[in-house]
Amino acid sequence: MRRIYSITVENRSGVLCKVAGLFWRRCFNIESIVVGETDDKSVSNMVIVSSGDQRTLEQIEKQLNKKLDVIKVKTFGETESLNRELLLVKVRYNRSNRKDIMENCEIMGARIVDMSKNLMMIQMCDTPDRIQIFINTLKTVSIVEIARSGMVAMTRCAE
Repeated sequence: MRRIYSITVENRSGVLCKVAGLFWRRCFNIESIVVGETDDKSVSNMVIVSSGDQRTLEQIEKQLNKKLDVIKVKTFGETESLNRELLLVKVRYNRSNRKDIMENCEIMGARIVDMSKNLMMIQMCDTPDRIQIFINTLKTVSIVEIARSGMVAMTRCAE
């Protein structure tokens, strides 16, 4: 079972270490962690994706709420939220596969953001599943380097 934790924390040094330490000490798994400032520079938002059984996921939420630097914890599943991840991938190309790579980019909504004589860097922002599908389409070419941001998520707009 997978759970997303959107944690509002005080923007101070050491807070990330304390939260990550909580997961480490209790042997909870972190699949993804993304941290960034909010509109208020004194407050940051952490999005942590973790997995485990129901009891473990409830325990994570309880432990997070006990932390002094934590202002608010929201938990939700993937279906209750919009999830996005950023991918940068550098691939080696030649005359024979250049057009295929460009067509895959167009079909999947990716953009070529940098090029040299035989390398191109591609950017994609999408769901983690679609990011993985795109990476799989590139396995026929020579992938040089991959950087993924981890999941950013927000609950859906409900009125």
